Amino acid sequence: MSYELIAGVDLGSNSFRVQVGRVVGSRIHPLDTHKEPVRLGAGLTRDKMLDHASQQRAISALHRFGERLRGFAPATVRAVITDAMRVARNAKVILPQAEAALGFPIEIIGGREEARLIFIGANNALPAAAHRRLVVDVGGGSTELVIGEGSEPLLMESLFMGGISYRQRFFPDGKVHKKSLRAAEVAAAREVEAIVADYQRCGWQEVVGCSGSAQEIAGILETNGLNPDGGSGISREGLARLRERLLRAGSAEALKLEGVSSDRLQILPGAIAIMSAVFSELAIERMIYSDGALALGVLYDLLGRFEHHDTRDETVLHFMRRYQVAEAQVRRVERTALTLLGQLIALDSSAHENDVHFLRWAVSLHEIGVSVAHAGFHRHGAYIVSNADMPGFSKRDQQRLALLILGQYGKLQKLAAMPAGDANWRLLLCLRLAVLVHRSRDDEPLPNWSIKESPVGFELAVPADWLAACPSVAAALVDEALFWRRIGVTVQIKRLPDEVVLP
Repeated sequence: MSYELIAGVDLGSNSFRVQVGRVVGSRIHPLDTHKEPVRLGAGLTRDKMLDHASQQRAISALHRFGERLRGFAPATVRAVITDAMRVARNAKVILPQAEAALGFPIEIIGGREEARLIFIGANNALPAAAHRRLVVDVGGGSTELVIGEGSEPLLMESLFMGGISYRQRFFPDGKVHKKSLRAAEVAAAREVEAIVADYQRCGWQEVVGCSGSAQEIAGILETNGLNPDGGSGISREGLARLRERLLRAGSAEALKLEGVSSDRLQILPGAIAIMSAVFSELAIERMIYSDGALALGVLYDLLGRFEHHDTRDETVLHFMRRYQVAEAQVRRVERTALTLLGQLIALDSSAHENDVHFLRWAVSLHEIGVSVAHAGFHRHGAYIVSNADMPGFSKRDQQRLALLILGQYGKLQKLAAMPAGDANWRLLLCLRLAVLVHRSRDDEPLPNWSIKESPVGFELAVPADWLAACPSVAAALVDEALFWRRIGVTVQIKRLPDEVVLP
């Protein structure tokens, strides 16, 4: 699958950004970027609810983004939303409205996934280098720090501190005093302190800042000659001089400096406090700036999926090794599950590509819970997948995988909230039947099954002589039909001895 134009949408806590790029070989040439200062994170109330005003700002911006992306194929657009929606308790209510406005699905991504994508974006906007880079992104609601070597991220962390959250916490009236600025720096230093040992042990040769706050600070230092050597980027001494200017001014609005963006005035004090703490705790002397960040990282990650370098596949393989999954059993179950699914949908159809991916991933991870305990292994596996950092997977992706792993075994009432007609029911039946017939974990050949959907559920036809030779499987199929019947789905199993049709 190849496309000339693709788009990445970064819905941050401070700004929303859409970036369109042209794919040329294995590179992306940015064509168009549109950014709007939505300040979504500023709408988070004390009880972690996004208020009506911030919701309306977001929806309005997404309508405009949707107009820009009109005509793009669904596979060519990836939209991600970060900290504000991660913590918002009403995210599930807001997200469908946001997706309707944009016209494309929106993924809520975890902090470390955000950090991974930021590194990809920042790294691809700089000259190729084999040495290790520390990438720092001070956002509106969170701060990401990543060490990578070449094109590979090695250490990724997302800290719960950002320009908007610190504005609300330490500078609610916009006034900046020595005491409040010092309190913000100490709070940020405590956050960074937790990762210092690991990051210093890993080491780096170059420090890179990206996104709005780093760009704003670097621009102010360069434009006003605050770096000691008149150089570019952010220097420790230049940052200290900017800090002193801010204290003397008493607020960002009162700063008499060139290059200060009006749409970033509110978050500048918090960004300066956080950046100062990062410089101090990690003993940074100078930071260069990269134009690439989350939106560009999303584009390159999307390109990787087209070229069959999907990070999600690598993550699943890593989890299989980490939890010592029996690969031979995975191959058995996968072969049977895909054979069944192939009778219900066209496996090579682009419309069902995502379903095939998720069934494969669910099969690959269906036994990871055994590493915790055999009893309730499906629940343990679902918990791991729900809560682990899984590079490449959005929170919704992880929830879907967890649902399939949880539903592979036992009663189905636990999935009653899933709507009738959901594609996951089809995947679950194929997964459950494949797991069921391979309980013996041997390589005995299976007969030719046939399966089809019916108006009330599914019809499964199995050779009678094979069922007669496998009484334990026959009994398990009877139980399986009853499990489905209890949730209102009929699974008919035909060609049992005497042509009995089980309810």
